[in-house]
Amino acid sequence: MTEFELIDRFFKAKAARLAQQRRDTGSTSPVRLGIGDDCALLQPDSGQQIAISTDMLVENRHFLPDVAPDALGHKALAVNLSDLAAMGAEPLGFTLALALPPERAADETWLDAFGDGLLKLATEHACPLVGGDTTAGPLNLCITVFGQVHPGQALRRDGARPGDEIWVSGTLGDARLALGVLRAEWSLPPGAFAAARARLERPAPRLALGLALRGIATSCLDVSDGLIGDLGHILDASGVGATLREVLLPQPAALAELPATEASLWGTAARRALLLAGGDDYELAFTAPPERHAAVLTAGAHTGVAVACIGRITAGSGLRVLDAAGDPVDIHALHSFDHFAN
Repeated sequence: MTEFELIDRFFKAKAARLAQQRRDTGSTSPVRLGIGDDCALLQPDSGQQIAISTDMLVENRHFLPDVAPDALGHKALAVNLSDLAAMGAEPLGFTLALALPPERAADETWLDAFGDGLLKLATEHACPLVGGDTTAGPLNLCITVFGQVHPGQALRRDGARPGDEIWVSGTLGDARLALGVLRAEWSLPPGAFAAARARLERPAPRLALGLALRGIATSCLDVSDGLIGDLGHILDASGVGATLREVLLPQPAALAELPATEASLWGTAARRALLLAGGDDYELAFTAPPERHAAVLTAGAHTGVAVACIGRITAGSGLRVLDAAGDPVDIHALHSFDHFAN
């Protein structure tokens, strides 16, 4: 199978079928020219700014070799859509650059499942595949996603102000909990592991919540490398500090479901590491003025996403975490993911 036959069969044809399904339902598309030419042509709505983000997933760095191909396709796009969610942007389309080793390029079952996982999520969020590239090499996935947002409405990192409340969507640490099982660092009952693994391999981009937070949140980002590291980007960009309350952090759903005898094996230090430095959660961390507290809760309720207020933005600099007694927690030993250090 040649490069262009692979593209036509597993990506272009699938994308065309899904695009036709959207047209059949009366949905409009920003794509004026898709796969098959030197460039794609996208037409954003009048007066909109373009939001662009790129993420690369490398085998054995960002995913394990035996991950299900449909899950890999899902996650490859989900992590990019999560960036659009963090900006309050609406998806327009995406490109895929795919390096395949010979055994993958010849595996039609793997390619079919990968394309299905990728394009199913694309369809769910009206984000069509519009182009890309394929080549031979170690398995590597690079997606660039395009979105649109009204000028002045983007959720940036530099808008947090002292007194703002700090919020997070969903739960934290589920993905790292599953990764620990896959690495044989610990074990979980089958049901708890399955729930955590779903969060690791099939994260849910919080696009609807990001759109709902426009005009409410003062800053926002997605939690990809761990809460303390990612929140630090907001603090640096905004020139502020923060105080988090450990007891308010939403814990992994899988841990919450464990029997008391097994849950007790997870001591304070282990839970703290999951919640504060776990990574791969792709939840939104954001700030909002206290007078918008009810508006944040309404945004979460309307989009079906749980939101939790976990602390406050402070004047000055630096991040403090307080335990249940109000005493400072030593977080210096906790490190979020770093591509060149981990």
